[in-house]
Amino acid sequence: MKANIDLDIRRKTFASDLLPELIAVLRRSRPGDLIAVVGDEESIGSELETWCRFTGNPLVEATVENGRPRWVFRRGTVEGLTQDDRPEDGRPAGSRLWLYTNFDCNLHCDYCCVRSSPTAPRRELGLTRVRRVALEAAELGVREIFVTGGEPFVLEDIGEILVSCAAAAPTTVLTNGMLFTGRRVETLRELPRDRIVLQISLDSPTPKLHDHHRGPGTWARTREGIQRARAQGFRVRLAATVSTDAEAEEFRRFLDEERIAAEDRVIRRIALRGSATEGVAVTRSDLVPEITITAEGVYWHPVGATDADLFVTHDIFPLSAAFAAVRLAFEREGEHANKLARIFNCA
Repeated sequence: MKANIDLDIRRKTFASDLLPELIAVLRRSRPGDLIAVVGDEESIGSELETWCRFTGNPLVEATVENGRPRWVFRRGTVEGLTQDDRPEDGRPAGSRLWLYTNFDCNLHCDYCCVRSSPTAPRRELGLTRVRRVALEAAELGVREIFVTGGEPFVLEDIGEILVSCAAAAPTTVLTNGMLFTGRRVETLRELPRDRIVLQISLDSPTPKLHDHHRGPGTWARTREGIQRARAQGFRVRLAATVSTDAEAEEFRRFLDEERIAAEDRVIRRIALRGSATEGVAVTRSDLVPEITITAEGVYWHPVGATDADLFVTHDIFPLSAAFAAVRLAFEREGEHANKLARIFNCA
């Protein structure tokens, strides 16, 4: 597809200067222009799709040319386009839905964005509410559900929770992978492999950095958990939380050596939230919303699911009203094409 403007982003990502370039190209384009983005990082495709959807600039093509991924999006809508031609138009925010099942954890990571720890109150969402969320989410067309905590596998009924979510949409559970022993192995065996992905946190190729943030011996136990999950037939996604570009690049090399597919990699910066004393400072106006449900209510984004500035409403149900509340708040942030809203990847 021929474009009006070509933008070569090379290795830039949403975590490293891509957004200012996108904003700049929007400002020098005209409504209806086709903008081609060519890069070296295929993994940004899902993030770019999300950014396009929330900024109202439809993604119209994704291809590979001369060995490099290429995406084409339209600057705004085209005159005469009907409602049926805009599949994302008018849908409530929430194609990705996050559930904080609990806040207690077997670890006390020094950068946890929601201050989880072994002594944190559980604040459990609960199976009954999860089942209702899953049922209503399916009716609303939610395409992905992410289950996080705390550590979800400390819960006795996590198996039932995940089965309920997976029945509604493909589900990813974020875990440190250290509890896959004893009865929890039985829990894993009963989960549908085709509907559930295990995203396991591993911050570095060697124990030093990972254990510094998460505690002595945790790297080795997490590696064991990864192998156990794979042995049970699960797709495993590896997620690293890093402080610098150098740490990110080191982890990418490790993933290359491990032959980890691009879609099974998540590398994110520490957010200056929760327990963190340094990291990327993000506010609500910086973040594209990803609807997040906790025992306390509905939040703008999982990176701040205990923070007042990202709180939206206490009312989880009906879920359609919760989605509408987030969408309305998003619209009130102003013309998003002129803001540097970030996709801060948690998964």
